[in-house]
Amino acid sequence: MKKKIKIIVSGGGTGGHIYPAISIANALKENYSNCEILFVGAEGKMEMEKVPAAGYKIIGLPIRGLQRNFSMENLKFLPRLMKSLSMAKRIVKDFQPDVVVGVGGYASGPLLYIASRLGVPAIIQEQNSYAGITNKLLSKKAHKICVAYEGMDRFFPPKKILLTGNPVRNDLVDIFSKKEEAIYYFGLDPNKKTILIVGGSLGARTINNSVINSFSKIGESGVQFIWQTGKYYFDSIKKELENWDMPDMRVHAFLSHMDLAYAASDLVISRAGAGTISELCLVGKPCILVPSPNVSEDHQTKNAMALVDKRAAVMVKDADAENDLINQALYLVNDFKKLTELASSSKALAKPNAATDIAEQILAMI
Repeated sequence: MKKKIKIIVSGGGTGGHIYPAISIANALKENYSNCEILFVGAEGKMEMEKVPAAGYKIIGLPIRGLQRNFSMENLKFLPRLMKSLSMAKRIVKDFQPDVVVGVGGYASGPLLYIASRLGVPAIIQEQNSYAGITNKLLSKKAHKICVAYEGMDRFFPPKKILLTGNPVRNDLVDIFSKKEEAIYYFGLDPNKKTILIVGGSLGARTINNSVINSFSKIGESGVQFIWQTGKYYFDSIKKELENWDMPDMRVHAFLSHMDLAYAASDLVISRAGAGTISELCLVGKPCILVPSPNVSEDHQTKNAMALVDKRAAVMVKDADAENDLINQALYLVNDFKKLTELASSSKALAKPNAATDIAEQILAMI
């Protein structure tokens, strides 16, 4: 009989942290069935819904990040941190994990700090090309650090680094066989070009405004669009669309079948979160990246440039998007040679076995 092992996976806050974490947990279960996995996240964040939906138990900590601008919320930071550290200590002592895994996000800081103090081995998974402050601090105690980009020895001890890539959802591994299903699912014309627009689960104001400002051009282009607006913007955008004749526009608050969305598209417009970039490379889709300016250390621009420098993506700055984004997209989607080059280059950067490779490292540590 296999020895039962216990693993805590900590982090979250955004889909970019949560989906890789779930992928790692799934890979652990596939590689070693007799393991018990506990997630630790942040109260009120996405992981508190998404993780249980994936079949795993999760405990939430009250931790929050510091606001960049002055906010009364910052006065609550220290009490929340102290409570989170206390809860993390209780969680680690009660669960008695063999190893803890940090995937980034607020909750990973207190949990991994406490685990290291109690002598529990830790492994970090850094998704971005520019390491966050939490992971840089935690790296001193971590045993291994799994990264998705080259050159991460700028932030971490070289001997601890493993270039594994970012884990992605299993349903994205073979999207090319789903093209016909995807066309039918979205009600598209198979003879027309299709552009997919995604701004993350909550949406991206700049990208949405860029589309709205270009309704006239889009309507005359003969190009189809699948547009994930984000739940905050969906109702107002649907109302705005009532004033336009846009039969080739498919608008969704959230896309629950990203595999079909990718399969249907010829070009993708997206923010430059690490998880999304890993997905785009895996599916080999040409993309225009619009890095969010509202992230720490401007890490999305650094993520995007890692692809641009290898001719695997086109980048449009957030400040230029409302004037340039749709013009570039409509031109690029009809440039077969450039689309082919981008697709080939991005596919070459993919690491489809990332979740399994990370799971094997975790098990090897135990």
